[in-house]
Amino acid sequence: MHHPALFTPVQLGSLVLANRIVMAPLTRCRADAQHVPTDLMVTYYSQRASAGLIVAEATMAIEGNSAFGGREPGLYSVAQVDGWKKVTDAVHAKGGKIIAQIWHGGRACHSLLNNGVQPVAPSPLRITNDETYTPQGKKPYEVPRELRDDELPGIVAGFVHAAENALAAGFDGVEVHGANGYLLDEFLRDGSNQRSGPYGGPIENRSRLLLEVVEAVIGVWGKDRVGVRISPLNSYNDMKDSDPVALTRYVATELDRRGIAFLDLMRGDFFGVQKADVVSAARAAFKGALLCGMGYTPAEADQTVANGTAAAIVFGHHFVSNPDLAERVRDGLALVEPDSKTFYSPGTRGYTDYPRATAS
Repeated sequence: MHHPALFTPVQLGSLVLANRIVMAPLTRCRADAQHVPTDLMVTYYSQRASAGLIVAEATMAIEGNSAFGGREPGLYSVAQVDGWKKVTDAVHAKGGKIIAQIWHGGRACHSLLNNGVQPVAPSPLRITNDETYTPQGKKPYEVPRELRDDELPGIVAGFVHAAENALAAGFDGVEVHGANGYLLDEFLRDGSNQRSGPYGGPIENRSRLLLEVVEAVIGVWGKDRVGVRISPLNSYNDMKDSDPVALTRYVATELDRRGIAFLDLMRGDFFGVQKADVVSAARAAFKGALLCGMGYTPAEADQTVANGTAAAIVFGHHFVSNPDLAERVRDGLALVEPDSKTFYSPGTRGYTDYPRATAS
């Protein structure tokens, strides 16, 4: 066996994983026009059930202003629950575990994908370093509407409803998406949150909405089946923070106090703009199961688990093109690189047609 540390069981809260290879939430835009998971998604996720844990792709918690790509799935309707139930049943039939990642796109959304509804954010600051895909082609991001303080309980309630629906859909738990420049992350970081009042200013205030969502979701699932993802360094979606290490330390400390099942930490920046050691800060502050991701090779992943830094490692793009990633890592086989042109395209190509290794 290669990389043996990755192939010992591990417990995240009440979730017992057969191995320490976690499939990252990967947006693939294969839901239907009503954001209902499709049979194609059933095949895709069941193909990857040998992961110790699958974190399903970012899934809309709230209808109306949170669509980002047009074909991402949701968890706010009965039809969506039924669609996800087919996915979870198929993963469980193969012995796998799968949790839902519940999410709001915030200022990364566009009105053309949300029936003309303006996107919302902590502050009226638009994303300026990129454009987004819409039904009318690529368009500049819009200036979002600043959410009022009295609207934020409604955001929390939307996440609660999605958590309840995730339970009904047969998921094994939920991950609250507080990363990658979407709504909860926009509140966390001072580059996107320039409001005043109880949800702006110091780290304690900027973290308030995330922690309120987490506490409310714990009320649905119990703390031992709730995780949180953060990306304090990632500049994706025009994000930055003046002190990402302090932000990491504070959020990790507060999540540790709440006793959640795991903290899913993205250790770097897609574009290499922001650099710092957030892993050490998170490890020192969070005593529970720490999941680390972004750019780990199997060898580094094995070492990181073996030395106790992380309980498990989150793999992203290689799970796109290696449905049997866990087996390939175990057997020391080469990994296939994905075709980025098919990440968000419709159909089976680049989605369910990557073969398994014959030796696995």
